[in-house]
Amino acid sequence: MGVGVYWAGTFFLILALLVLNFFRDPDRRVPSDTQAVVSPADGRVVQISEESFEGRPMRRVSIFMSPLDVHVNRSPVAGTIRSVTYKKGAFGIASKELASVQNEQNVFTISGEQGFVVVKQIAGAVARRIVFWKRPGDVLGRGERVGLIKFGSRVDVLVDESVDLRVRLGDRIRAGSSILGISRSQA
Repeated sequence: MGVGVYWAGTFFLILALLVLNFFRDPDRRVPSDTQAVVSPADGRVVQISEESFEGRPMRRVSIFMSPLDVHVNRSPVAGTIRSVTYKKGAFGIASKELASVQNEQNVFTISGEQGFVVVKQIAGAVARRIVFWKRPGDVLGRGERVGLIKFGSRVDVLVDESVDLRVRLGDRIRAGSSILGISRSQA
């Protein structure tokens, strides 16, 4: 066997390990606090901002998922899916602020214990496939698996102003187990 076959085999072995690593889906311990809003994605908090969604003042927490993060997305709250909208768009770099507006995305809203919560699954330069397993009317548990974005992307979660955020820029968080904030009010 030549050196070329050895290197080709090594390359494909590493590639297979990276793909297996990407599609992992570990169990997570979901916080028991019923007022907790948990992270919908693994990754790093890249932006926290105020914005309006359908005329409502909201706070947006943007989470960048590198290709090395777990890409299974989870529901941040217990509640009912009110709407699901798929928006075509660009495939820009997901860590940039414009990705929240310009990139292709799946937007779903949940009405739950913490009020109205919006989650945006956003495709990135590498991630061009958003998978969402739920439909309007489905009832979700906090931390329940809802879909995934393949190979690096971004997830934005918009929460009501009554949620006291517990994360800061640069924090590393985990889907279903890291608390983004605590709601001060009931729905």
